[in-house]
Amino acid sequence: MAITEKNIMNRLYLVAGGLLVFSIAVVVKLVDIQMIKGEDYRELALSQTEKMFTIEPNRGNLYSHDGSLLAASVPKYEIRFDAVTVSEENFQNHITSLSDSLAQLFNKPSSYYRQLFRKARANNNRYTLVARNVDYLDYVRIKQFPLFELGPYKGGFIEKHRVVREYPLGKMAARSIGYERVDENGYYTRVGLDGAFGEAYLRGKEGKRLKQKIAKGQWKPVGLDNIVEPQDGLDVVSTIDINIQDIAHHELLAQLEKYKADHGCVVVMETKTGEIKAISNLGRTTSGKYYEKLNYAVGESHEPGSTFKLMSLVAALEDKVVDTSTVIDTEKGRYRIYDRVVKDSKWGGYGKISVSEAFAVSSNTAFAKIIHENYKEQPEKFVNRLMNMGLHKKLDLPIIGEGSPVIRYPGDKGWSGISLGWMSHGYEVSLTPIQTLSFYNAIANDGVLVKPRLIREVREGNKVIKEFDRQVLNPSICSDETVKKVRQLMKDVVEKKNGTGHGLYSKNFSMAGKTGTCQKNYVEKNPDKLAYISSFVGYFPADDPKYSCIVIIHEPDKSVGYYGADVSGPVFKSMAQKIHAISPMVDEVEKRIYNQENLERAYQRYYAQAQKKYSTVPNVKGMSGMDAVSLLENLGLKVEVQGNGKVIKQSIEQGADIKKVDKIILELS
Repeated sequence: MAITEKNIMNRLYLVAGGLLVFSIAVVVKLVDIQMIKGEDYRELALSQTEKMFTIEPNRGNLYSHDGSLLAASVPKYEIRFDAVTVSEENFQNHITSLSDSLAQLFNKPSSYYRQLFRKARANNNRYTLVARNVDYLDYVRIKQFPLFELGPYKGGFIEKHRVVREYPLGKMAARSIGYERVDENGYYTRVGLDGAFGEAYLRGKEGKRLKQKIAKGQWKPVGLDNIVEPQDGLDVVSTIDINIQDIAHHELLAQLEKYKADHGCVVVMETKTGEIKAISNLGRTTSGKYYEKLNYAVGESHEPGSTFKLMSLVAALEDKVVDTSTVIDTEKGRYRIYDRVVKDSKWGGYGKISVSEAFAVSSNTAFAKIIHENYKEQPEKFVNRLMNMGLHKKLDLPIIGEGSPVIRYPGDKGWSGISLGWMSHGYEVSLTPIQTLSFYNAIANDGVLVKPRLIREVREGNKVIKEFDRQVLNPSICSDETVKKVRQLMKDVVEKKNGTGHGLYSKNFSMAGKTGTCQKNYVEKNPDKLAYISSFVGYFPADDPKYSCIVIIHEPDKSVGYYGADVSGPVFKSMAQKIHAISPMVDEVEKRIYNQENLERAYQRYYAQAQKKYSTVPNVKGMSGMDAVSLLENLGLKVEVQGNGKVIKQSIEQGADIKKVDKIILELS
């Protein structure tokens, strides 16, 4: 008996001990949860039900030089309904009138919305979709509808907005105007003007909004206000002239289609200021259509061919190894340098000609002989002269992706005994179109090399925050004497009957420049793969240059034509004449004032119009076509445009009820 009692007591002690140990473990765990890991668990719980979301700011607008929109941020709203938070009394009192209002706005039966809301109420749905892609003016109207006007708690109104980037010019200059995008890992892709000035000015600062997780993994905003308000980006006024841009785009497109070329580009620069007035880049798709695939003008570095003869001639004149009257024997169009032969395009050559004539007819043999024979003992002297003119440096443009120039130095990889001869006429060197244009622009600008400029000013509303002026990269790339000589030679290219650009001559309008026809893929030794780069670069008017321009067309169909004078030259001539016609040449100071006044008026008018809330059609007569389209489309109207310029007529007059208008036609002039 005693043994049995003892066993029972032992078991009781064992159980009691186990319970004590378990109790201690529970206490320790509770202390750990409450005192040590409590904060972590509380944060975890909150993270499962509440989360801070980023609010994207409105990106600043990008304008042309006269205030016309190139890129604009347009808010789009998503409207949802919380059927749980609304009281039964409010729901029954307002649901019919709310449905009627929505039906009138979105052109749907009122019964559709009554059924939608009653079903959401029955299912306790806290995030019912009412409408997507609502513009700002409609969003403001919806907020004032019955029931929704009571707010998110009493009225169940939920809004979610995103910012959409719109481009009034459509596909025209799409790559040059560009964009800024960010992927899921936070990496940015920046293209064109929109990408170049995004981080510094356009992007703005993000806001923060607290949201609560509800059914089906959806998130509903908490409260009426943001935790941190987003700051909208600043507006950027570019140097682009939409009229010149339109000319450049369509002239380039027509020539690419005519010659079935692979791709091409055009850049127009204002001589004195370096302002880029137009930049167009078009490449062919597999379907044979053309669009802006890449920014060839800025990013594509290639052998320039005969347009580089200007650089070679400037170097030779500065070093006084020749003068424009020096006679060169073209040796029947063939000039041997060691085991290689430089050839002229004209069979039999040009005989004995002066340097000025050699430039006009673009003799390869003459230039190879000038450079090779005068610098072969000191090749570094020629290269140093090119480098002193800055040809080996990038322009340091704000647009991302500028191609690197290639100017080899004696001893570098790829340098050989024939390098001087081939460099003389644009081989074994490489430049982007805009780098080549900048050099020609410097000659037109009395030797002053200015940096190509794409931005005029930064604005916040109608207030100027920062202005940009011209930037001189080199006050004198060569002597005044050399500038005068080569400017005359570029006039001869067009005006002399034997000049390669004489087909562009017009007695009513003066131009100066240089043709270029460069072989491409020549190293493959396969005639079928041999292609050409056709170019023309120069300025106009010849005696008092206002604009410089370069036209590059890659791989035109050889059966149609490939010489620079035939392929690229006509684009230059047509553009020059049209630009001259729309840009009367006036005193620079007067023009600057005139443009600034126009810019101020255009900007302020658009800004004032865009801030208004419209229920009727506004008057857009006198506005820029791009601004008028943006304003009307934001009101939900379909817009058809006829012509270019400013609005002179609108098919629906001011004051008409917007709800009764579907389409409006604008006549521009």
